[in-house]
Amino acid sequence: MVNIDDFVKRLEIVLDYYGLNASAFADKIGVQRSSMSHLLSGRNKPSLDFVMKILEVFPDVDLYWILIGRGNFPKNDEEKILPPLPISIQNSDKDLFYRIEVNENKKTETKFPSELKSPNLNSEESEIEKIVFFYKNGTFKTYSS
Repeated sequence: MVNIDDFVKRLEIVLDYYGLNASAFADKIGVQRSSMSHLLSGRNKPSLDFVMKILEVFPDVDLYWILIGRGNFPKNDEEKILPPLPISIQNSDKDLFYRIEVNENKKTETKFPSELKSPNLNSEESEIEKIVFFYKNGTFKTYSS
């Protein structure tokens, strides 16, 4: 859980680092100045949209650092994560699992913690029937066994 006081302290560090006051920071990330004021005073908690706007405008801010204090600010160059490569499954003649090698002689056992067991679910009898991928453009792709 995000500690609001600690979040505000880290946000103030970001403001100092970039030499911005609260109003300029709010304008830069595209939020109302009152939202920034309410957040800094502890009246409001940061929304996901607010945090995402910070990350978009200030790429040196690390998500885990701003939320829970883990990581570094500013980010180190070695730690920057590359964006995922685009994958086009629809234009591929191979199925989703074409690179997976199956060793049928090797048996694996899945153990579930007792608190996750449900009387309606028996892990020995459960098999994946269907996997559905939903894309941002509103389309989906279904893979059935």
